[in-house]
This record gives sequence, structure tokens and C-alpha cells, in this order.
Amino acid sequence: MTAPRAHLTLADVEAIAREAHAEQRDKAGRPYTEHLAAVAEGVRARGGSDEQIAAAWLHDAIEDDALSARWLAEAALPQRVKDMVLAVTKHDGEDLRAYTRRILDTPGALLIKESDLAHNADPARLAVLEPATRTRLTEKYALVRRLLGLTPGQSPVEQSVQANTAKD
Repeated sequence: MTAPRAHLTLADVEAIAREAHAEQRDKAGRPYTEHLAAVAEGVRARGGSDEQIAAAWLHDAIEDDALSARWLAEAALPQRVKDMVLAVTKHDGEDLRAYTRRILDTPGALLIKESDLAHNADPARLAVLEPATRTRLTEKYALVRRLLGLTPGQSPVEQSVQANTAKD
């Protein structure tokens, strides 16, 4: 009988993500790894688990073809991490409502997408883009936030507390 394989550590996942995206740049020409680090830190700061932080490091890996779906399937990662990465991976031509429904239906994935949207919609990050691109992305991020039930300035936890308080 084969012994179960040890899972990659959070440091291993970070190193893999950094290497996979090493040559990639964001829309403003910055190293893409800065975005990954910001999303992972955002998940950590919002109280995310190590599994959610690992998924944050990998959140764009499949979508951007930095790593393959096969790599993810075979990686020494908990299934929950793989599920979250796949949930936040948008497919070409995919309906936005189906995409956001998948995120909402996958435990832990919403926090990753919330952190991703927060960094993507950072006014300082958007300010360096062409006006038309800035407007398009601002509208896109706002729509995704609405579909996910995220209101500006509130995390899902804060929204849940507010909803429960309103019921009392």
C-alpha cells in the first residue's frame, strides 16, 4: 500500500505561483505576482484559512494558462483548495451568472473572489489605465460584486451579521 503524499505547504504554493506567473504583467505593466500576493494577503487579512490563502495564490493560474488543469488535478493539494481554484476560474465565453453561482456554491471561494475584486478595483491600480479601460473594468467589477451579493465596504461576514440583526 502506498503512503499518502504530503500536501504542498503554503510556501510551496506561493513559490509555484510566483514561478508560473513570473513573466506575466498586469494591464498596467506591473509584475502579475504583485496581484497574486495582494489577493493572498487580502484573504489572510479577512480571516481566511491556509487553504483559502493557497487557493488565492493559484486563483488565476488555470484561467491565465500559467498552470494546466491537469497540473491542478495532480497537485498535492487538498481537494478543497482545488475546488476553490476551479470555482474562481472563469472560462472563455462563460455566462457571468453561471460563474458567480459556481463561486457562491463552492465553500470558501467567495472570500478569494472578494479579495481579488478588491485588489482589481483598487482606485490607485485603476488610475493608471486608459479611461475607457478603467470605466469598463469598474463597471465589470461592480456587476460581479452585485451578482455575488457583495455590497461596497462590507465583507460577506459583515453582510451576514447585518442580515441576521435585521431578522431579530
